[in-house]
Amino acid sequence: MATTLTNFNRAPLHWFAPVTRVRALTLLAAALVWEGVARSGWLYEGVVPPLTAVARAFVVLLVTGDTYHHLAVTAWEVAAGFGIGLVAGIAFGILMGARPFFGRAMAPYVDGLATAPKIIFLPIVMLLFGVGITSKIALGALSAFFPVTLNTAAGMHGISPVLIRVGRSFRLSRAQMVRMIYLPALRGSIIVSMRLGLGVAIIGVLLAEIKLADRGLGFLAIDHYNQFRIPDMYALLLFIFILAIGANVLIGRLSPRR
Repeated sequence: MATTLTNFNRAPLHWFAPVTRVRALTLLAAALVWEGVARSGWLYEGVVPPLTAVARAFVVLLVTGDTYHHLAVTAWEVAAGFGIGLVAGIAFGILMGARPFFGRAMAPYVDGLATAPKIIFLPIVMLLFGVGITSKIALGALSAFFPVTLNTAAGMHGISPVLIRVGRSFRLSRAQMVRMIYLPALRGSIIVSMRLGLGVAIIGVLLAEIKLADRGLGFLAIDHYNQFRIPDMYALLLFIFILAIGANVLIGRLSPRR
């Protein structure tokens, strides 16, 4: 999986122009469909506003200082939650892979909880951590933990047995095995885990902000919705989408070159 994503991101140069054209045409087609629906009158007025209205709202959003106050809050919550979930997920995934019996025992629980929508844990998180910023960080960490754990455990199964035997022949301690054998061999899997974990951490934090918060991008989005400022809401969603893509691209740059 890590190899596939790495190769996709580092496609040969002769594929660059055709891929760019396809992406541009896809965006153009989506914009034309959106504008056609907006001007058709098929939907209630304002539900799908014209792109010009969304563009104006986007410009206003970019030049409004309050936007960056909310962005700073959300960025901190996502970064803290993602960091906690990443470290915990890598550690647990390595443990599951290094100890097959433990891995088999934990797999049904990890698989089951990984597929559950994390928003159902929000009431529990609120009881444990309150309704402040800590609960948003906790839900972000919980969201990131499971995909990171599953991908790391799968990566452990792909490590060459030769490397493990070499480490054991040198009588490396568990900590040395992790530092000198497992982590270097898991680099590609960890990069993929970071990309998967960041996406769900963002979702978890935004959902928590939408449900109960007085600041952050999630709060701002639901506030636009409640006030029926639909162009502003779409502009904000576009803003979040662009930021998420940028973060994903930056993480992708960490992938080992082949």
